[in-house]
Formats: sequence, structure tokens, C-alpha cells
Amino acid sequence: MSSVWKWNLRQIGRQIWVPIAAFAALGLATAGGAVLAKPFVPAELGLKIGAESVGTLLEILASSMLTVTTFSLSIMLSAFASAAGSATPRAIKLMQEDDVSRSVLATFMGVFIFALAGLIGLQSGIYDASGRLVLFVVTLAVVAAVVVQLVRWIGHLADFGRLGDTLTRLEAAADTALADRLATPFLGGQRLTPTEARHPGQVIRAPTTGYLQTIDMKGIEGAAKLAGTRIAITVLPGHFLHQAAPVAHCLSDTSLDENTAKFIASRFIVAEARTYEQDPRFGVLALTEVASRALSPAVNDPGTAIDILGRQVRVLSRWRTRPEPVVLYSSLSVAELSLADMMTDAFAAIARDAAGLIEVQIRLQKMLIALHDIDPALFGPEARALSDRALALAEAALVYAPDAEVLRALNATLHARTLPADARHQST
Repeated sequence: MSSVWKWNLRQIGRQIWVPIAAFAALGLATAGGAVLAKPFVPAELGLKIGAESVGTLLEILASSMLTVTTFSLSIMLSAFASAAGSATPRAIKLMQEDDVSRSVLATFMGVFIFALAGLIGLQSGIYDASGRLVLFVVTLAVVAAVVVQLVRWIGHLADFGRLGDTLTRLEAAADTALADRLATPFLGGQRLTPTEARHPGQVIRAPTTGYLQTIDMKGIEGAAKLAGTRIAITVLPGHFLHQAAPVAHCLSDTSLDENTAKFIASRFIVAEARTYEQDPRFGVLALTEVASRALSPAVNDPGTAIDILGRQVRVLSRWRTRPEPVVLYSSLSVAELSLADMMTDAFAAIARDAAGLIEVQIRLQKMLIALHDIDPALFGPEARALSDRALALAEAALVYAPDAEVLRALNATLHARTLPADARHQST
């Protein structure tokens, strides 16, 4: 199956109408099952166990579920507004995809549709005594599902939409996306070398303007093999593209025909907004955006910025130097996600917005030291550059000289850890 089809199926599966349609289908299946079960269910059995009361149960479900659904929708909208106001509007997408909220709301709405379908069937005379028994049993199972979902929903509302819950969702989204990317750093292709990146082959440009959400690697691989060429992919999910932006080029002198070039361009799926799924930088940027809002004079919440610095380190610490991955698409070379860009996304804006806040600047310097200690060769160069930048911003903004001295000492500590052991000994 094409990766675009898999992507589209995942997006469809996240839509709330899917479970609602499942409950509606359950109502229709119950009507059909009642007819099919008629020869096997004694009519007297339904009378003995009270199946005649199923109409009353369905009326209660229909009236109560409509009320509960309306109430739940108002709660969700309030939670979305709270997340957008206290954190960032970019978090609303994650909350809309919350499994518990979608499951609960879909259950309530789906049960309402099921109850309506059952009542229509009863009033139209579809169900005889044995059919009412089948409907009664299914209705009891539906009532049990409603009770379970109500309990889940009550527990979920304690944190839903709160700032801490929103930050946890953003961190989890960034962490998951980064883990997936590190598992397949070149999206199944080969590493794009500097020589390949500069190759003067035929250029393929973006199909439209917007953010790149995913790339159909399988489709491009097939087209490249048919054309007898290799393709260099120079963009990654999350990049903003326009119709003149190059997204790939041939790594041979072979010229692609117009149809093949258009097909390859169409395999770059572009949409209006960024998504968290295949874009690790988006989650990190969203966390930084929350910190910047917390550091604004209107909010004045440095504690949230300090908390986010720790979350950024947790996300970035997943990055490790790994062996070359298994190549699934040998005809494709793909650009690599830049660690320097990720670290800049995580810390540069916070260093700027907290330039005059010593408590945030101290934590920032300590977090950069922590990343350096995790892997000096990997994080060290960018950690030193960001430490120097943060120190320069703080020196220009701090009004109390001893605060700047504290930051200089932390910056010197970071730089000292990059020296050879004998040089450190001599400097002391």
C-alpha cells in the first residue's frame, strides 16, 4: 500500500465521525440481526426477561445522550480556549486528537443515533417478540459502554485543558516524532551527501504552497526506478514550500518526462498547517512558544519557562549517534534533520525573551551544560554557541552586575569542559 494511502487512512481514523458511524452501523446491524435470529430465539423468552421494556430504555438513552453530548461539547470548547489562551493555539490540534475525548464524545453521539434507530424500528414494527429480545441484549451492552465512558470522562476532566496537561501533550508529541525520525533518519532512503545536494540534475518543484506534511517515499522510489535515475530529496516534513521551491532533483543526467516529474512532485503532500506526526521541530517550537508567552510582561510566569527548559532537554536527550539505518528505498537520498536547528528552536527564543530574568538564564545555562554532559561530541558545539548567545543577551539586559557574573561563571564552566584534561588543570 502506498505511504500516502496509509497517511490518509490514519488521518481519517482520527476523525470523530468514524466511531459515530460505527454506532450507527451497530443500530442497523441489530435490526438485521433481530430478523436473522428470529428462528432461533423463542418468543416466550423475551417476555420472561422483560424485553418489552426495551422501548423505555431506548427513550431514556436518546434523551439523556443528547443532553450529555451537548454538555461534553461545551466542555471541550472551553478546554480548547483555555489551552489556546494559557499555552498556544498550536496545541488545539493535539487536544482535538485526544483519544479519550474523541472516544467519549463519539460514544455519546453514537448511542444517541443507536437509540433513535432502535425506536424507529420498534415503532415501525420491525421487531417481534424475539427481535425485541435481541435489541434488549444489545441495548444492555450499550448502556454498559455508556457507564464506562462516563467514568473515564469524569476522571479525564480533572486535567483536560490545564496548562500542565497541554505541556505534557506537546512534549509527548515532540518526543514521539523525534523517536520516529531517529529510527528512520532518512525516511527509509540513504543519507544525502553534500556532493549529491549540489548535483546539477533536473529540479522538481513543490506542487503548491503550504507546509510539507509527508512524503510518499514508496511512490517516488517506483518512479525513480522506472526512469532509471536516483532522486535527491532536499526538504523534510515541516518545511514551508511554494510553487517555485525545489523539493528534489535527479542525481544523474537523465531527464524526466513531464508526467513523471509531475507525479514525483505530487508525492510531496502539502497542506495549510504543520502537523506533529512527522515534524519533530514543530513540537519543540510549540513548547518554546509557550515559554515565550509565559515570559511576556502580560503573563510574567518564569516558572513555566523554567519547566519548559527541562522538557526541551528531555526531548533532545533522546538524540543519539546511531549506526546507518536499513535502506528501504535505494534510489532515494534524503536530507538529514539538523540537530543545530532543533537546539536553536528549543533555546534561542527563550534566551532572548528571558534576557533580563536571572532565574531563567541560570536554568538555561545549566540545561546547556546538561546536554553537553550527555554527549559532548554531539551537543557540545551548539551548546557552547547558544550559551555564548544567551550570555550576550543577558549582559545587555541585566542591571545587577553580580547576576551577570553568575552567568559568566556558568558559561566558563561549559567552555572549560571542552578543554583537554591537562589544559583544565593548568587553567586552575
